[in-house]
Amino acid sequence: MDTHLHHEHTENHMKSSALLTDIVIGMSDGLTVPFALAAGLSGAAVTSGIITIAGIAEICAGSIAMGLGGYLAGKTEQDHYTSEVRREYEEIESLRNEEIRETKEFFAGIGLSPELQTMAADEISQDKDRWVDFMMKYELGLEKPDPKRASKSALNIGLSYIAGGIIPLSPYFFITNSYDALKISVAATLCCLFIFGYFKSKLTGINPFGGALRVTLIGAMAAAAAFGVAKFFMIH
Repeated sequence: MDTHLHHEHTENHMKSSALLTDIVIGMSDGLTVPFALAAGLSGAAVTSGIITIAGIAEICAGSIAMGLGGYLAGKTEQDHYTSEVRREYEEIESLRNEEIRETKEFFAGIGLSPELQTMAADEISQDKDRWVDFMMKYELGLEKPDPKRASKSALNIGLSYIAGGIIPLSPYFFITNSYDALKISVAATLCCLFIFGYFKSKLTGINPFGGALRVTLIGAMAAAAAFGVAKFFMIH
């Protein structure tokens, strides 16, 4: 049984981590997918105007799809928590002795004497709501999710995708020749991928330069593959 105590600052940290996760998901795909699409269309010698239209369409579709994915993930988390709460209420009614034993196990795990274990378990079991909250946190390790988490996640991911997608596409707004626009798009996007990868890695505790290089290489390979495939079919 998990004996980790959950403090208020931990919950704030978890909320910050959820926001960071949403931004990372949206921004990483937003930078990479439209970049690869624009590179592929440039390889097919498509005009900048068509690339711009296709890119905007992709950003719209991608942001909606990614946002919907975030929303469904948030709803799934909420539904799972609600289901576990319902099950826990049923167990304290039908399996009261077993639940008391599990509650005592938690207190034993943090070093209370058998007498104090019994007293604490008896005290907390007097209030069903408090007891269920306790078991959700310390037996199952589940924190009550933010009821607005699903909609927040959808918005965060969708906007991050749009912000990321505009970067590789923006040169095509102003430069008619798609090859010239591609050169600037490559430079701007790889630079942003490196910066994004650096800060993402630093925040998640891994080597920032290694993480930045890895993110940059993934974006570069995706764009190069799309460009190469388009050129291959143009030739053949």
